[in-house]
Amino acid sequence: MTDILLRDIDPALIERLNRVAAANGWKPDESLHSVLEHGLHALELAATLRLNDREENALQSAINAMEGVADDPGFALIGRVPAAQGA
Repeated sequence: MTDILLRDIDPALIERLNRVAAANGWKPDESLHSVLEHGLHALELAATLRLNDREENALQSAINAMEGVADDPGFALIGRVPAAQGA
């Protein structure tokens, strides 16, 4: 594996990495490796979950249509929270 040298790291970040290492019984370099691996995975996943403009517009149109369903004693109340008494 390639060595990585980090410079000018915020001391608070180093302390957080050390706490993660201690909590998991890791050496500091193992902690950094795990954080990089899991953080990169989370960022890649978040990037793939974004909607494009067409999808976002379709979703917003569907939400708007559902919000426009009139209140009735059946279907339209599914998932709605009743108004607070006296509000």
